[in-house]
Amino acid sequence: MTRSADTDFADADTSDRKSVRKTVLIVHAQPERTSLTRTLVDVAEQTLRAAGHEVLQSDLYAMGWKAVYDEQDFPVRTDADRLDFVRESGHAFEQGHQPADVVEEQRKLLAADLVILQFPLWWFGMPAIMKGWIDRVWARGLAYGRNGQGNRVRYGEGGFEGRRAMVSVTTGGPAADYGPRGINGPIDQLLFPITHGTLFYPGMSVLKTHAVHGAGRMTPEAVEAVSTAWRERLAHVFDEAPVAFRAQNGGDYPDGHELGVEVAPGVTGFAAHVAAVA
Repeated sequence: MTRSADTDFADADTSDRKSVRKTVLIVHAQPERTSLTRTLVDVAEQTLRAAGHEVLQSDLYAMGWKAVYDEQDFPVRTDADRLDFVRESGHAFEQGHQPADVVEEQRKLLAADLVILQFPLWWFGMPAIMKGWIDRVWARGLAYGRNGQGNRVRYGEGGFEGRRAMVSVTTGGPAADYGPRGINGPIDQLLFPITHGTLFYPGMSVLKTHAVHGAGRMTPEAVEAVSTAWRERLAHVFDEAPVAFRAQNGGDYPDGHELGVEVAPGVTGFAAHVAAVA
């Protein structure tokens, strides 16, 4: 990638997103073609295309995606003796030395109006191959540290601002396990590092998580029911109000690090970082 290609990335941020036709990128991680995850990917593609939208896919297993983030991602180093990932990531992005597979995924990401991460919940998070996609594609200078501003622009602002994002997850356990008092913990709290940390951090507007539970014991009738519910959700996906995460620079974090004493008094943990919706 050349420096001019970097400029093309920046220009993609200002593309017209008001037209009826949208572009949706579905990133998915499940190697079994007959899985519920892959069924939901197929339903999403069919539904969105039928509505006139363009659909891009990143089928990480089929792509043989390199999940390990290591020195191979930096063919031209600023420091040959010590691998500083943040510094080398910024250097590779700015100077056009990123691997071709990373450049292509960034191109698809920046072309998208909506990014859907579709995955089965494995050990309370995304599969390693998808985490590796994030690690490698979220480059410094693109997803964070944009224009040399460091942490001054994040959580509601950043390189991916203007795009919507959604996590669509399947779980093996029943819904009760992921409820407010469920033994596994509430699904929104389990996924907070992804929705708030991975997606909202670089500026995306994050929609409520779409969760389908009990994936391993579904009858054909149940699969059809969840497919119908997914179609109905996607039919209005561009009209939904995003989760009201508090923006870093919206006044709730006076020092850019900690909530002001007058904000959500008495509330701690993840819940404090979501504004009440009237």
